[in-house]
Amino acid sequence: MNHTGGNTGIIAPKVFIISMFEPESEAWKTSMVESGTGNLNDSKIDVPGLSMLYPQVLCTADKAVCQLTAGEGEINAAASVMALVLSDKFDLRQTYFVNGGIAGVNPKYSTLGGVALSRYVIQVALQYELDAREKPDNFSTGYFGYGTKGPNEYPTTIYGTEVFEVNEALRDAAYGFAQKAELSDSTVVADYRAKYKEAGSEYAAATGLPNVVRCDTATSDVYYSGTWLSEAFETVTKVWTNETGKYCMSAQEDNAVLEVLVRGAIQRLVDFSRVVVMRTGSDFDRPPPNVTAYQHLLEDQNGFPTAVANLGKAGVEIVQGILQGWEQTFQKGIKPTNYIGDIFGSLGGQPDFGPGSQTNGTGYAAAPVQRRAHMRTRGRGGASVVRRRI
Repeated sequence: MNHTGGNTGIIAPKVFIISMFEPESEAWKTSMVESGTGNLNDSKIDVPGLSMLYPQVLCTADKAVCQLTAGEGEINAAASVMALVLSDKFDLRQTYFVNGGIAGVNPKYSTLGGVALSRYVIQVALQYELDAREKPDNFSTGYFGYGTKGPNEYPTTIYGTEVFEVNEALRDAAYGFAQKAELSDSTVVADYRAKYKEAGSEYAAATGLPNVVRCDTATSDVYYSGTWLSEAFETVTKVWTNETGKYCMSAQEDNAVLEVLVRGAIQRLVDFSRVVVMRTGSDFDRPPPNVTAYQHLLEDQNGFPTAVANLGKAGVEIVQGILQGWEQTFQKGIKPTNYIGDIFGSLGGQPDFGPGSQTNGTGYAAAPVQRRAHMRTRGRGGASVVRRRI
């Protein structure tokens, strides 16, 4: 398959970059040009249904690499990516999606300007919430899963977007490519990182230079800050991934993007095994010692310029790796060795988290009509998949 779909005029990119807002997209453009990979401004395609702020898809001259700027937040991201997936201007069946943006960073695992590649993304705010001033005294947090009666229990009311798992083998290949990047840093960023030295070994990662790590992303439209909330969502990540996930980055859009790609994969419009999730740390999710959460939220940590720069620097290495290895490796794809998909098992197989496949492992497309109807009322093992109160 060539980049323009033969004589049809349909564009078939090898790599599709998904950005969230303009500073991220500009970082990709800069790194693409500086690395000689191509100019994303060479071709601009109007696509109905994209964000009013970013109504065009941008592509290199040969259409091998394209970029969508989805808009910030889960609603914008879902609407824009769905418009892309359903557009008749693109053939995305062999396309690799690099979903990349900046994020809050957990000082236990990374630092300002650090790069993380994820296997899991977790929609941590999809829970009951009590104001912390009104929570029971024995609750560690005001957040607890739907259908449960307290924190640290697995939700029994399932929406389907709680957890996604992507191709770990592809994630590891992307990790290898990203490590080649010469990451940016600055003295003002180093100054803020140094504030975490007093915390000792627990926050040792926060005090180091930016590097590339493998850990997971928490999605929330709420921009949270503080040790209590961050540690609560660390625990949610562990519980909801059966103790496998490690929360290190917080973002707003990833679960929305992956839900659309799962639905596209059910219809064979995209290949969910070709998804990379990357985030770079622009600000710490919790304060250093002797700083309040409120002070920390308002203070400029100076990580934003470094984070967007390293997004492009690490990201372009992944793009180049896919392009250069296309004939030998990436055209045929990297076979997953782990489960991939959502908490329902919509693409087939058995999730290694949650209540198990809702279609007995067949996936939604292959499931009998009766089993599809069953998904709307009861999940395997008795987990309700309809909204109910406690």
